[in-house]
Amino acid sequence: MSTASTLKDSIGRYGIWNIGLRAEDPSRRGELAEAAAELEELDFGAVWLGGSSAARHAVPLLEATGTLTVGTSIQSIWQYDAQESAAAFAEVDAAHPGRFVLGLGVSHAKLAEQYRRPYSALVAYLDALDAAGVPANRRVLAALGPKTLELSRDRAAGAVPYLVTAEHTARAREILGEGPLLAPELKVVLEPDPSRARSLARDTLAMYLALPNYTDNFLRLGFTEDDLADGGSDRLVDAVFAWGDENRVRDRIDTFHQAGADHVALQIVAGGERESLPREEWRRLAHLLK
Repeated sequence: MSTASTLKDSIGRYGIWNIGLRAEDPSRRGELAEAAAELEELDFGAVWLGGSSAARHAVPLLEATGTLTVGTSIQSIWQYDAQESAAAFAEVDAAHPGRFVLGLGVSHAKLAEQYRRPYSALVAYLDALDAAGVPANRRVLAALGPKTLELSRDRAAGAVPYLVTAEHTARAREILGEGPLLAPELKVVLEPDPSRARSLARDTLAMYLALPNYTDNFLRLGFTEDDLADGGSDRLVDAVFAWGDENRVRDRIDTFHQAGADHVALQIVAGGERESLPREEWRRLAHLLK
């Protein structure tokens, strides 16, 4: 069995993306452990830690579970030195063999002062990880454009694209080929009322529409400047969010698998604090995916 197949098999078809699961407040450690254990019981194969997360954020979740894979989605290459990342990876992997995945990305010019020549910087970072012994089959890249998708194919286990459409997933699969992991993130609004659902979606989408890496990708996919204006058109919102009743949400998730995704990292959008743990919604999600 190939290493890519091993990772695909271990994480299954569905995972949870959440920024709150990376909390560093010691008082929340028990809450995080309890939530991770429940996600494992609900048969989610992986948890993806939002924000610029690192190996240390995975530890409480790994310690609380027996089989759950935990990945960073994503660790910014500008925030964490490659040698530091390699040492942290080795420590976590020794304690929890094969259960931690290092998700890497170049972040955004508005968020990283060091942002220069991002593709070249990512290649150099992967070179340093290679030299430090971090295996390519335990890392994935937050790839949007063709060049970075090719890098995900050639230098990593695959790609974890964020804020993408089913059409992007199909294009990514063509570039990656059959073997590498393709695990796009998809935001889910469990709200059947179109007006309410799209309002919640736009509240979340607003911050991303100020980041050129995402808007440029939307334009490559055939969206227009009008689609990006005023919080995003219905067409854009409907393409990057799964919203509606349980049947509609399930159908939208299925379109990503049909487009070529091996695994979909599902992010609940419910209108609360970004770092909240929407455990009731996770239960509903698990139920509709059965």
